[in-house]
Amino acid sequence: MARAKNAIFVGILALGGCGFRLAGSDPLPGVMARPYLTLKDPYTDFSREFEHQLKASGAMLQVSKEAATATVDVTKDLVEQRTLAVSAKNIPTEYELTYTVTFSVHGAGKELLAPQTISLSKDFSFDENLQLAKEHEADILRQQMARDLVAITMRRLTSLK
Repeated sequence: MARAKNAIFVGILALGGCGFRLAGSDPLPGVMARPYLTLKDPYTDFSREFEHQLKASGAMLQVSKEAATATVDVTKDLVEQRTLAVSAKNIPTEYELTYTVTFSVHGAGKELLAPQTISLSKDFSFDENLQLAKEHEADILRQQMARDLVAITMRRLTSLK
């Protein structure tokens, strides 16, 4: 048992020593060390996950623009649901969820990242007999899309100089 633990520990050290990092764990550039966020709605899935990921990446969120090294403006944070198919009784049987986010980054009086619009869509079936379960499925899809959008946003932020 102790040998297995030692082997795992040595393996982790070897991976870290060779520069291995988990995908999406690139460090934020210095300009993002103390960002100020302007969010369209601070309570959306994207906003909450974005704040969490910035903090997890070492950013210290600022409460005023004056103390910030950069300002991240999230101007669009929208989830839309569209009916894709209906039954013979005109009851929806398939929906499409689309999550769209638009953001830009400004720092030191200049635009660091022009407005970026990212959009993800997912289809899901609907059964009126399983309405609660299907609503829960839609919530899970929306949360997953928000996490994916945050991952894309974070990758774009790590490319800043």
